[in-house]
Amino acid sequence: EVQLVESGGGLVQAGGSLRLSCAASGSTFDDYAIAWFRQAPGKEREGVSYISCSDGMAIYADSVKGRFTISSDNAENTVYLQMNSLKPEDTAVYYCAAELHYRGRLSPAYFGSWGQGTQVIVSS
Repeated sequence: EVQLVESGGGLVQAGGSLRLSCAASGSTFDDYAIAWFRQAPGKEREGVSYISCSDGMAIYADSVKGRFTISSDNAENTVYLQMNSLKPEDTAVYYCAAELHYRGRLSPAYFGSWGQGTQVIVSS
């Protein structure tokens, strides 16, 4: 089973940028889809983006299209989420998750391995 560790969260002003990292270990990285989800207080966990590490196919939630970019460095077994033009409503705990050979919907129900999360706070 793959193990995931997120980093890169923090406090940023609206309009600013952050880059989150998700480091994977314990399994063949190229076989996985790696996703980012987020959960704000009192809200359900929602999908942000995921990438298929075998071919780089990526999908995004409508709320982040044009502002966030997901990428993978297969040599480093790491997936990045570059977040630009951040808004207060992007404030949440961000989790990375992995699923083997996955190419379906961006839904937490389909991802079996999870990291511990990293907090992102966007101030207005």
